[in-house]
Amino acid sequence: MFSYILRRLSIALPSLLGISVILFTVLALAPGDPFEDLANNPSVPPAVRMALRAQFGLDDPIWQRYLLWLMNMLRGDWGFSFVSRIDVDKLILQRMPVTIAVIGMSQLLALLVAVPVGVLAAVKPYSWFDRIASTFAFIGFSLPTFFTGVLFIMFFSIYLGWFPFVYRADLTETGWHWWWAQFKQSIMPVTVLGLFQAASWMRYVRSSVLDVVRLDYVTTARSKGLAESVVINKHVVRNALIPVVTLVALQMPAVFGGAIVTEQIFRIPGIGSLLIDAILRNDTPVVMAVTFVFSCLVIFFNLIADLLYAWLDPRISYG
Repeated sequence: MFSYILRRLSIALPSLLGISVILFTVLALAPGDPFEDLANNPSVPPAVRMALRAQFGLDDPIWQRYLLWLMNMLRGDWGFSFVSRIDVDKLILQRMPVTIAVIGMSQLLALLVAVPVGVLAAVKPYSWFDRIASTFAFIGFSLPTFFTGVLFIMFFSIYLGWFPFVYRADLTETGWHWWWAQFKQSIMPVTVLGLFQAASWMRYVRSSVLDVVRLDYVTTARSKGLAESVVINKHVVRNALIPVVTLVALQMPAVFGGAIVTEQIFRIPGIGSLLIDAILRNDTPVVMAVTFVFSCLVIFFNLIADLLYAWLDPRISYG
């Protein structure tokens, strides 16, 4: 397995290098000036603005700026935020735990809903359960997260008053009260993201189980007198989850994209809202670092998916 991981990393590293070149070039050629506010401020002399541009190398050629950025990244220096006036790595580390918690809980909710519902819908195709589940699935992934987020806020926050619609990072509660307040303010964003993913995954689980349940080895298992629950859980579900694992890994960029929108709706101080704020303020080092982190996460989850293949299907080896 170790040699397989090394081979995958030998492919992933050039991919990340190419992604970083494209991202840096696009951001460098994009319109906007991070020191535009200083240029429009009459109290700031032009010489100060020119000195700052020279200090951060904004007037150097793009290839020279990229090589400097790459060398700094390899040393662990992610740059300096022009807006927040702190190091980019510290800024990302402040926001990343919130995003990882919301995305992690939403994906767990999506799997807990999609897998059992999809399996039951496939075991009893065209039944009332299958029709109702498929109808809700179509509705779920047809509605964007910003629309369902607004609906949740209007109904559960404004009309019923059950949950706060603004996510607070500075909770004053302590002990169990802090955990309860954190849970209450996380319910709506986690549910919005989780149900959106569950609706899409449920259809894939159902389709995959329907394909596997017709195979010869499943018929052979039934002919041996095995219980239906054993046939489904041991012989069908495990092999049917292989394409689902691929889907989950490939949809991780869409998950982070949905998290960006959800964070804006619920005012979650995560990495998504940090990216939007950095784009609006032309804070190029933050934009570059956040998008590069997203790229690393995508490649990481694809590696995890490849490792899960061999566990789900013994026919697949790491050789």
